[in-house]
Amino acid sequence: MKQHDNDDLTFISIDRKIEKAFIAIMAIAVTIPLVIMVMLLIDTFIDGSGRLNVDFLTSFPSRFAESAGILSPLVGSGILMVLTALFAVPVGIGAAVYLEEYAGKTRLSSFIEINISNLAGVPSIIYGLLGLGLFVRYMQLGRSLLAGALTLSLMALPMIIIASREAIRSVPRELREAAYALGADKWMTIKKIVLPMSLPGILTGIILSLARAIGETAPIITIGALTYVAFLPDSVMSPFTALPVQIFNWISRPQTEFHINAAAGIIVLLVVMLLMNSLAIILRYRLQRRIQ
Repeated sequence: MKQHDNDDLTFISIDRKIEKAFIAIMAIAVTIPLVIMVMLLIDTFIDGSGRLNVDFLTSFPSRFAESAGILSPLVGSGILMVLTALFAVPVGIGAAVYLEEYAGKTRLSSFIEINISNLAGVPSIIYGLLGLGLFVRYMQLGRSLLAGALTLSLMALPMIIIASREAIRSVPRELREAAYALGADKWMTIKKIVLPMSLPGILTGIILSLARAIGETAPIITIGALTYVAFLPDSVMSPFTALPVQIFNWISRPQTEFHINAAAGIIVLLVVMLLMNSLAIILRYRLQRRIQ
């Protein structure tokens, strides 16, 4: 009996050592990328912080690094995000409502769900190639803001649908049944109960997907966004550029001055993405408090 107890204690001791070793390995795996990221951010801020000023934000790109700015890329990115939201948000929420509330457990809905999950992990360059073939060439939209927004919409849709479905699924079924008991039909229940209750999660998914889209370079370059634009777009069919494309253009030049401009552009892009993520957190917190 004592021998059996000693064996159990030995196994417990070995398990604890393995657990501690596993925790240490995981901590190292998390720490190393964070340290590298912090070092890269510090290096970027050191290089680009001195270039950040009002002239840099309000000037057009130039062949002379000292006078170059990011006005047209910044405006282009802003218009792209507005158009992307206009296309992706209604379709994404509508698809989530249909799959969660109307489709049921059928083979078709299961097939759609699997494909949506797979699309969420597709590299962004694939969406760029799809946008090039479908919007730029087949639909003959050219290298326009509309083609860029539609391409980014395709990339943002899977994340919006998945986040919206999770938010809708989190609404207690008892609330739906209570609405039915009071005489509300299915659409009225969705409109008055389900969507308002799930709005914090839906908004979070939308903003995070747009924050990812605004930093993408590959799909925008693939569809043919310009690398030098010294004007502001006057319609959705205008040629355009965006912050990631302008940063890519500057970083590919051999002159050190353009690399400094690229670092400053990266800082601006990071600030925009952080603001969008902060907005998602604030909206989620306030809407959750209002619902409670």
